[in-house]
Amino acid sequence: MTETREAVELDGITKRFPGVVANSDVHLSVRRGEVHALCGENGAGKSTLMKILYGMQQPDEGTVRIDGEVVRLRGPQDAIRAGIGMVHQHFMLADNLTVAENVLLGAESRHGIGRTARARVVELAAGAGLRVDPDTLVEHLGVADRQRVEIVKVLYRGAGIVILDEPTAVLVPQEVDALFDTVRQMRERGYTFLFISHKLDEVRRIADRVTVLRRGTTVGTVDAATVGTTELAEMMVGSELPSPTTGASTVTDRPVLRVTGLRLTGDDSGRAALDDVSLTVHAGEVLGIAGVEGNGQTELVETVMGMRPASAGTVELLDADGRVHDLTRSGTLARREAGIGYIPEDRTRHGILATRPLWVNRILGHQTRPPVSRGQILDPAAARADTR
Repeated sequence: MTETREAVELDGITKRFPGVVANSDVHLSVRRGEVHALCGENGAGKSTLMKILYGMQQPDEGTVRIDGEVVRLRGPQDAIRAGIGMVHQHFMLADNLTVAENVLLGAESRHGIGRTARARVVELAAGAGLRVDPDTLVEHLGVADRQRVEIVKVLYRGAGIVILDEPTAVLVPQEVDALFDTVRQMRERGYTFLFISHKLDEVRRIADRVTVLRRGTTVGTVDAATVGTTELAEMMVGSELPSPTTGASTVTDRPVLRVTGLRLTGDDSGRAALDDVSLTVHAGEVLGIAGVEGNGQTELVETVMGMRPASAGTVELLDADGRVHDLTRSGTLARREAGIGYIPEDRTRHGILATRPLWVNRILGHQTRPPVSRGQILDPAAARADTR
């Protein structure tokens, strides 16, 4: 239940980087036992503010108070000692370690690594809705369970204040509902949440109060139960939004992608991950594929993309003249060059090279073709210019 005392107070926080002021005189007050949402457009200063609260950045001006006491958070270890935990949007997990090993890593001094530690991990996992064996390798977990492992990690370290950075960005609706149930249950047990999000309908569902940042400064704090989505959006952008208009449908009757009788053998048991799947996508259409996680959505998309070899069925592209191009036996490169693009579920793990520059990521798969290369010789200047 929400209490009246303040768990977190950020007063006059200012953070400057060369050429930009990320935060300017920001004020934020979070009550003990509430879910407090922090909203704002990209570049509004949300992430910088939370990094300051988690000790990853130092403010140039302003004070941080936890439970009424001024604290100096010189690093994440100081924040953890102050009872603050952060679940990052891009998970910080080691795939080749088990759930229990990930939770204990770096926190061995709390309960050791033996039976007491495992019992505590099991207890916290149950409370966070993580229903997997602690000995399960993280690489075998879906996105939602990975997120729960991150929550268990911060709880294991004693956090009573939990920062959730864009927690629903990679979740399907059923997973969002399950996460919200977990957050509500933990709030009832006295945990405090800072919930960073762009999704205003979700914010109004889960938050008690909402603070909006715009261009690095605080616009205001409102009650989530009484504020409307449009009002929140206008606070974020600083102007009145135009009235929505209903345009004509973009969907045509011209098919552009046709999948017929697609079958994919799953595991060693011979059970089919896909069994006689057919669909047609038309020009100008958004085709939704729905289902609970594990029912073949990922396998379907990866098979259409040529990342998994189908055991039966066809994948065809149809051009503007109606000519059919059979890609069933083509590889991923040929399908991409034919015009099929793919954005994976977990962009950070499977879609980008996070430690390499933007231009390197831009040319991946195209590095032997103009304008980024001359023959087999890469032209970095041309690649940078093309990316720019």
